[in-house]
Amino acid sequence: MRTVSTDGLPASERFGFWHEVSSRTWVPYELSCEPNLEMSFQARMDIWDLGSIQVALMTTTPYVIHRTPKLIRQDDPGLCKLGSAVDGAGNATQNGRETAFGVGDMVLYDTSRPYSAALSTDSPVARLLVLRFARALLPLPARDLDRLTAVRIPGAQGVGALASTFLLRLARHIDEYSPADSARLSALALETLTAALAHELEVGDAVPLHNRHRALLAQIHTFVQQNLGDPELSPASIAAAHHISLRLLHKLFHEQGRTVAGWIRECRLEHCRRDLAEPLLATRRISEIAARWGFSRPQHFTQAFRNAYGLSPRQYRKEQYGRAGK
Repeated sequence: MRTVSTDGLPASERFGFWHEVSSRTWVPYELSCEPNLEMSFQARMDIWDLGSIQVALMTTTPYVIHRTPKLIRQDDPGLCKLGSAVDGAGNATQNGRETAFGVGDMVLYDTSRPYSAALSTDSPVARLLVLRFARALLPLPARDLDRLTAVRIPGAQGVGALASTFLLRLARHIDEYSPADSARLSALALETLTAALAHELEVGDAVPLHNRHRALLAQIHTFVQQNLGDPELSPASIAAAHHISLRLLHKLFHEQGRTVAGWIRECRLEHCRRDLAEPLLATRRISEIAARWGFSRPQHFTQAFRNAYGLSPRQYRKEQYGRAGK
């Protein structure tokens, strides 16, 4: 991870510094800020390189950007940017369209065409998740991609919600992943985004079947992780939530060499293991930890944990901290 921040700079230099850094990080563009905000301007950006995708989590005073024809002629790397608001709101303009976006919504930009974007000054600070990647990585026809720029992809419902949740979760937990995970994570991010874009176009058949399956599986993984604590989580409830058949759900996991129930159990056990090893949870009862992650029957949890890790939950906790579990 790389971090860029205006902290420590004189107030008169912060905005100019941010303009320079932003143009180097993304693509060259003009940047402006309301005069009453410029002298109090603050910004920070955490940047991760995940193979073919660059991910940035940005916290900033609101400002406006313009990608002009002149700047495109000077430097056109053929990139797409996807922005998703974590906090705050704004608007975007490209290809004759203008849209407003809010928390969780996603907006796509083609850096080879002029565009503008502005963060709303209704909030003194905005937080954005921004992805940058080569336009050629999206398996969508150019004419369809043009129809999607500066279009609000809602983050509160449907496929857009699943994609938004996946990307925000990726940003919040990105430090937990190893460098070896980069290629897999970038592929999942692109495939999830492709599914959301194809849904907006209502041309899902234009996306290769393999890509659609991988994107759907990524969305299912996110859904499962968010609902592990629900003891009613099951293959049937997962299939229903994604409007697919049980047969297709099992097929998707079979292609990965897994079973649905087996993967849910592995995820639950891993979360329990982490909680049992967490000093801040040392006084929490083992049965409470098990219930938190969807194990409603303590005896079943104990046996499953022993089968997975070779120790009972109590023995594992004792081994970690040298005392009996509560």
